[in-house]
Amino acid sequence: MNLWDVHMHTHHSGDSKAPVEDMVQSAIEHGLRGICFTDHLDYDYPPDAMLFVPDMDAYYREILKTQEKHGDTFPIRWGIELGLSPSVVEKNNAILAKYPFDFVIGSSHVCHGLDPYYPQFYEGRTEDEAYREYFESVLENAKSPADFDVYGHIDYVVRYGPNKDAFFSYRKYADVIDEILRVLISRGKGIEINTGGFAKGLQHPNPTEDIIKRYHELGGEIITTGADAHTPQMVAYRFEKLEAILSEAGFRYYTVFRNRVPEFIRI
Repeated sequence: MNLWDVHMHTHHSGDSKAPVEDMVQSAIEHGLRGICFTDHLDYDYPPDAMLFVPDMDAYYREILKTQEKHGDTFPIRWGIELGLSPSVVEKNNAILAKYPFDFVIGSSHVCHGLDPYYPQFYEGRTEDEAYREYFESVLENAKSPADFDVYGHIDYVVRYGPNKDAFFSYRKYADVIDEILRVLISRGKGIEINTGGFAKGLQHPNPTEDIIKRYHELGGEIITTGADAHTPQMVAYRFEKLEAILSEAGFRYYTVFRNRVPEFIRI
């Protein structure tokens, strides 16, 4: 398989118990070219502010040890998935200045104090209103001085809406989504294609194929591939779909990062 999986979680994330080495072995068994670990760091996450605040030193030490174990036989890179919010920009940027990450995903897991994962986010409003508020918060984060390399699962909200993606389309929110993409491109930021959407019962990856194509149409060139796996069984989930999706959107390359610098690999 001519792909890397650069979005995966281990026991260092508050929502995973996966051993690091088990994730590596699964990736090798799937024939991946390489991987990047991106455990969660989500400051001030409601309702548990410490749920997604790992022991960064322990996380770093374990990945270094794993890299040393596998050497040149299987490339392993180190990253982080930051929960973006205007209130934690300085905290996030301080962490990035302290540790030598290869790759940083910036994601919106919380929208105005609530995670769309929880049903309370949708109470008292229509699904369309909830989705639009989420995209507007993504735009707010994209415009902020937050430091990251790619924006993770831009349409994360559709994983958990009352009807998921049954009535969702890029066209309904094209005005705000196009603005998000333009801002990201102007800042030299990329997006990801995240097959975790399929794992959550969606008919599409996150973001949808239409959003991926639109990013390319607007001039976007940086796109990474990840399964958002929290267990070894989900590493490279539905990756057999990715090359066709990327090619149909106009991409000839996908991206991996090393020392926060993009490298482009031909599909």
